[in-house]
Amino acid sequence: MLLPAPIQRLITAFERLPGIGPKTASRLAFHMLRAEDDLSRELSQALEGFKDKVAYCEECFNITSAGRQRCDICEDPDRDQTTLCVVADALNVLALERTGGYRGRYHVLQGLLSPIEGIAPEDLRIAPLLGRIANGIREVIIATNPSMEGDATALYLRQQLVPMGVKVTRLGLGLPVGGDLDYADQSTLLRSLSGRQEMS
Repeated sequence: MLLPAPIQRLITAFERLPGIGPKTASRLAFHMLRAEDDLSRELSQALEGFKDKVAYCEECFNITSAGRQRCDICEDPDRDQTTLCVVADALNVLALERTGGYRGRYHVLQGLLSPIEGIAPEDLRIAPLLGRIANGIREVIIATNPSMEGDATALYLRQQLVPMGVKVTRLGLGLPVGGDLDYADQSTLLRSLSGRQEMS
C-alpha cells in the first residue's frame, strides 16, 4: 500500500529514533493521524527549536536551559560539595535524582569509552572531571552501566583518580530486589558475591 507522502515522512522520522522499528513507527504515525489536532500541534511546538533551547552546564555537563551557565543541581547550595557522582549521560542523572537518595553533585561524561566505536578518553569529559577534584572533592562515585564500555570507563577513571588521593567508589551491582537466583546470569551472580555486605 502506497502511503501519502506526509504519513510516510512521519513514519521515516519516527524510525530514526532509538528503539523504534517500522511497526512502532507506523503505529505512532497513525495514532497522530487519529488523535486530536492539539496533540500534533503540541508535539510540533515542543520539537520546534528544541535543540536551540537546551545547553550543557559548564560545570558538570548535565543538560540545562540555553543561556544558563550552570544547571539547577550545580546552583543548589544545599547539595553536598564534597561528593561527585560520575555518569555517562543526562538520563543517568534523571534516574538517580528520581530515587531521592543522592544529595551530592554530578559529572556527566557524555559517553563511555569504546575502542570499537573510536571513543577514547579525550572524547569524553574526563579532563574537566580531573580538574574538579582539586575543589574539595573527597569521594567520587562511579555510576556507569555494568557493560563492557561501562566497566572499561570505570577502570580507567579509577586509575586516574586514585593517585589524586580521592576516595573512589562504584555503585553496588548484583541481584535486583525480588530476583531469583535460578534466573540470574553468571556475571550478575559474580558481581553479587564480590559486592556482598555484612548483615547488620
